Amino acid sequence: MELTTSQKGGVAELKIAVEAADLGIDVYRPMIDGARCDLIFDTGARLLRIQCKWATRNGLVIAVRLRTSRHTPSRGYIATTYDASEIDGIAAYCRELDRCFFLPIAEFERRTFAHLRLGPARNGQLIGVKMAEDYPFGAVAQLGERSAGSRKVRGSSPLSSIR
Repeated sequence: MELTTSQKGGVAELKIAVEAADLGIDVYRPMIDGARCDLIFDTGARLLRIQCKWATRNGLVIAVRLRTSRHTPSRGYIATTYDASEIDGIAAYCRELDRCFFLPIAEFERRTFAHLRLGPARNGQLIGVKMAEDYPFGAVAQLGERSAGSRKVRGSSPLSSIR
């Protein structure tokens, strides 16, 4: 059975929330639909605004659509991207792999797509290639704020090893 766009979004949110909870992250959901973030993660150190996305697999590439479209009464449908003033990261669920990924917004800000590779490019390209293994969902715990207030990734410990 083919899922609708809304069903895909709902499944992605649920899978991402379950994986976060399994990692010991408290998960909250905004009470009003239409907010820029879908979920809020409480890592203990801070709250993270998370946008959830459905990812598709095409061979060795996982594609994540990073733009959104919303309807406004005065301007009709508007397609937009995300930036660090709105969200802290994008969590993507790939049904074909039954796996979640975490994309820090600092790296994917204002982009319309992310392509994560499961294996090397056939042409040997290395520049600009993003490997799926570099975006594990457990990296949510590594997103912290430095004293200057800028969002940076820190450490290399998976969330399951941090209490």
